[in-house]
Amino acid sequence: MMLDRNLKVLFVSSEVVPFAKTGGLADVAGSLPKALTAMGNDVRVVLPRYRGITGVSTVTDFPVKIGNRAETCLVRESHIEAKTEGGETKKVPVYFIDNYHYFDREGMYCHWDEAERFAFFSIAVLEMLKRIDFQPDVIHCNDWQSGPIPFLIKEKYTNDPFYDRIATVFTIHNLLYQGNFPKDCLGLLGVGKEYFHPDGVEFYGQISFMKAGLGYADVINTVSKRYAQEIQTPQYGEGFEGLLRKRSEDLHGIVNGINYHEFNPKTDPRIFRPYDSGSIQDKYENKYALQKELDLPVKDVAVMGLVSRLVDQKGLDLIAEAFQEIMQEELQFIVLGEGDRYYEEMFARMREQYPHKMGLYLGFNGILAQRIYAGADMFLMPSRYEPCGLGQLISLRYGTVPIVRATGGLADTIVDYDPQTGSGNGFSFEPYDSKAMLEAIRRALRLYSEEPQKWRRLAVNGMEQDFSWNRSAAEYLELYDLAINKHARLQNFKKIS
Repeated sequence: MMLDRNLKVLFVSSEVVPFAKTGGLADVAGSLPKALTAMGNDVRVVLPRYRGITGVSTVTDFPVKIGNRAETCLVRESHIEAKTEGGETKKVPVYFIDNYHYFDREGMYCHWDEAERFAFFSIAVLEMLKRIDFQPDVIHCNDWQSGPIPFLIKEKYTNDPFYDRIATVFTIHNLLYQGNFPKDCLGLLGVGKEYFHPDGVEFYGQISFMKAGLGYADVINTVSKRYAQEIQTPQYGEGFEGLLRKRSEDLHGIVNGINYHEFNPKTDPRIFRPYDSGSIQDKYENKYALQKELDLPVKDVAVMGLVSRLVDQKGLDLIAEAFQEIMQEELQFIVLGEGDRYYEEMFARMREQYPHKMGLYLGFNGILAQRIYAGADMFLMPSRYEPCGLGQLISLRYGTVPIVRATGGLADTIVDYDPQTGSGNGFSFEPYDSKAMLEAIRRALRLYSEEPQKWRRLAVNGMEQDFSWNRSAAEYLELYDLAINKHARLQNFKKIS
């Protein structure tokens, strides 16, 4: 159901493509506001101004009280561009919260004073609104770095009429990262210790910026329906499962999208040969060029790709357990990623052992990532957990068949191939087990080698699905409407009582 009015939305994120990125949050923050703007909404984005962000202009400056002292906030501005279906270009304003002491540093995260940095950021975002004369209908907060904002609106700014009508949405991108700090850090937000209790922001003897968002936002969502269910269990809840079950009526799941203008094999300048679902045979030229680039034998053999952060979450221990058996199959395995030194060294040893069957690039290389999506035949994602995942969506777009563990967003987006009906868009396995993963890989290899026409149909099935941001953005508009209506009911109840 589309809304019959346009909304004013402030999208708050600690990272936004193309300005700052460490993970998928930046892709969401750089794409969803564009889709919402293209639909006619007034969307603004705000993030910290980290070192290296250039090409911005100064809007205003003002003092921000942080603890018992004041720090200067400088607001800078730039924009990103959104294209409507009619081809019109619209500018999405992007604001930067700037303070040399907090943000002019090497690296975006993992500093000793994270609580102070993002307390400052959260307060400055709210104080900025009056200075730029923007009163949003909804503030959309993302992950722990902006978690204090819903709490501050309901507790610190509760008597300020400017903030009365602003609803809040809090999105969990990964519940593992929580922003937990010593209880004395509560004073940084300008509130007293009366909020340090289980129904406030206390979390196992600390304060939690994540809990501030989960407990005080009008509506909560995460980035897939399955993950929204999973995080209400002890296995995935990271200690918050009780609170999330308590707020289950306010907890929603919306699968992320991808930018179909950027991820388009027909127009992508980063790949070797353009193609679409009607010319998928040209995909083979991308495979051969990829093999050559990574010093692998150039031949028509199944190529399985993996583009990932090299961390425990991604199921890499399953690959380690099954690696020797995988290498006995008729395939080539290409890995691109960076992360934990343990896994980087593990893949380096694998490459040394099988130089003619394995390609490896350790580090981040956006162009090579696209060439793997375009050149591989299948794409492996055996994640331990995966809130949404973007890799499987990109691989579908490029006709590369995903092989995934059925968890989180992978379960929501990948339907296991049914050889009887030909339905499905990939291969999936449920148990977190290397044998189950290996069997899914073997099923894919059998179809690839024995029934090439069915394989091609499966690849085309994926290319013809719609996982664009347009679909997800429409669901977010409905979520915003829920938040606005709930906030209005709470405000009316507060006035009556």
